Amino acid sequence: MPQTLKRSQELKQSIVEQIDEKEFVQKLTAIPTESKALPDKIPARDIYSKDGLKKRQNFLKSRGLNIEALQGDEHNISTEDLKGSIENLIGFAQIPVGIIGPLRVNGVHANDDYYIPLATTEGALVASYNRGAYAISLAGGASSLCVTEGVSRAPCFHFKTIAQAGLFLNWLLSETQTLFEAVQSATAHGKLVDIKPTINGSSVYLILDYTTGDASGQNMVTVATQAICDKILTQSPVKPQNWYIEGNLSGDKKASMLSFLGVRGKKVIAETILPKQIIQKVLHSTPEDMERYCRISTLGGIQSGQIGVQGHYANALAAIYIACGQDVACVSEAAIGITDMHVNIDGNLHVTVSLPNLIVGTVGGGTYLPTAKECLKIMDCYGKNKAKKFAEICAAVVMAGEISIIAALAAGHFSIAHAIFRKKHEVSE
Repeated sequence: MPQTLKRSQELKQSIVEQIDEKEFVQKLTAIPTESKALPDKIPARDIYSKDGLKKRQNFLKSRGLNIEALQGDEHNISTEDLKGSIENLIGFAQIPVGIIGPLRVNGVHANDDYYIPLATTEGALVASYNRGAYAISLAGGASSLCVTEGVSRAPCFHFKTIAQAGLFLNWLLSETQTLFEAVQSATAHGKLVDIKPTINGSSVYLILDYTTGDASGQNMVTVATQAICDKILTQSPVKPQNWYIEGNLSGDKKASMLSFLGVRGKKVIAETILPKQIIQKVLHSTPEDMERYCRISTLGGIQSGQIGVQGHYANALAAIYIACGQDVACVSEAAIGITDMHVNIDGNLHVTVSLPNLIVGTVGGGTYLPTAKECLKIMDCYGKNKAKKFAEICAAVVMAGEISIIAALAAGHFSIAHAIFRKKHEVSE
C-alpha cells in the first residue's frame, strides 16, 4: 500500500510535530496488566432480563457516561433538526446497541482502556468481539497507528479527440497552483494535497486527494471539487465536450484496488502479540492452530479474488458505524485490508491488521444525533481533534474480531457459538 514520497514526508513531519521518537515508541508499546490493571469487566454479560440491562446501564453511568438517549429516556428529536440527514421522514429504525470492553489500545492518538458500543442484530457478534478484546487486553493491548489520511474525488473531462485531451492535460499541469487556491476559497477544513491525472482515450480523469480534518469528508470534497471544476471550465483554453464531477475513479462507496494500494479515509494498522497461555485460556485454541487457519483462509481468499485478505472487518465496522452516526455505506470500501498471523520465536502469536480505507468522522454527518453522540462520547471520540483517535480504536476492534473468529474456526467452535448465542426467544406476531 505505497504512498508518494511527498505524502510520506508530510506524514513524518506531522508525527515529529506531535511527539518525539522515544514517546512514539512508548505509546505503541504493550502495557502489561501487572503494570496497569484493567478496569472492570462489563457486568451481567449473558443476562437478557431487564435487571441485566439495568446493571449494564448503571455500570456505564457509574463511569460518568450519559446514556439517556440510548436508554430511550430522551428520544424526541426535532424533525427540523434532521434536515440534511433524511428526506420523507416517517420514523426511526430500531437496532439494539451492545457494549464490549475493556479494550486496551496503545496508539499515538488513542491510548487508554475503552468500552466500545456496537449496534447489531447478529447474535454472537458482540460476545465474539468482547472475547477478542479481553484476550488483547490481557496481552497488554493493541498497538494502533493512524498512518496517513486522504479522501478523493475524481472528476472526468471528455474531449472530441485525444489531441484535445492531450492539450488540456498539458495546460492543466501548468496551472495546478490555481486549483489549490480554488479549494482554499471553497472550504475552511478541507485541504487539497495531491492531483493525480490519468488519461484514457479522449477522457482525462483527475484524482484529487484531500484531507478533511475530523469529518469523514465526502460532502466536503464534493464542494471543493466543484470549485476546482468551475475554475478549470472558466480558464481552460481547451473546452471539454462533457464533464462530470465524479468519473467513478475515486473508489467512493465501493471496494477498489486503487484505494487498497493507496488510502481513502484513514489508513490504520494495528498489532498485538498473544501469549500462548492467553490463547489457550481465553480463546480455547493454540498459536499454531490459529496461524495454520489464517494461512488456509489466505489461500481461500486469493482463490475467491478478494481485495486484501481478512475474516470479517465488515462486522466490526458496520456495528460501530451504525452506533456512532457514520455513513454506513462506506463499509463497502472500509472493510478491505489484510490480516496476518504468525507464531514468533517465543511461541506466541503475532497478529496484525491493516485497513487502508477507514472512512470515519467525529464531527458532521450523523454524529450530532443523540444516540450517536452518546456512543462516541463513551469512547471520548466526539468532536474536534478526535477522528484519528476514533480510527485507531476502530482498528483495534477489527483486530479483536479477527482474533476471535479465527480462534473459533481453528478450534472447531464456530458453529457451536452461533447455536448458543443466536438462539432466538420466541416472539409473538
